Amino acid sequence: MKVFESKCSFDYPWDEVSTANWRKYCPWNDKASHVIAVDTLSRRVDEKTGILRTERLITCHQSAPKWVITLLGGNVTSHVLETSYVDPVAKKVTMCSTNLSWQNLLSVRETVTYSPHPAFPDTKTQFTQDATVVALCGGWQKVKNGIEAATVERFGENAKKGREGFETVLAMSRRVFGEQRDREHHSRHEEAQPA
Repeated sequence: MKVFESKCSFDYPWDEVSTANWRKYCPWNDKASHVIAVDTLSRRVDEKTGILRTERLITCHQSAPKWVITLLGGNVTSHVLETSYVDPVAKKVTMCSTNLSWQNLLSVRETVTYSPHPAFPDTKTQFTQDATVVALCGGWQKVKNGIEAATVERFGENAKKGREGFETVLAMSRRVFGEQRDREHHSRHEEAQPA
């Protein structure tokens, strides 16, 4: 078993980050070209807690090393199940992901959280990410260790790209929705003026 952990902060308040999270894989994010599709399977709000629970199927094109692709049967398309919980009261987004492809060989379980930064809760969002990688294939421990190490290394590379891409999404979201608010404000102001 190998573990990947990462923590950083975004210079945006939690409400902007939690909203932009739904656009993480949109065309604004040029670092997520490996994501082919994101399909929402279910979405519901718990009436008692107000927590939004969403399940999504994420389809990706893998660019793993050739020996890994060969070991996995030559298929470069993979599927991930993501279950997210948005708690508007606690101001916390928790996303849990697990691989659906190649489950007989590899288990990858990731948890990501977004919450207000403890020192700057009104202006920054803290991001935490951890993943557990377990090779399940039989055989030599050296092969298992190699698969786990390669997966964790790739995970780290993708996590860095993911943060960079999400920064782009956050900046674009702020710009686009700021322009929209300005237009709406301008329209309301013009309507209020006497003819």
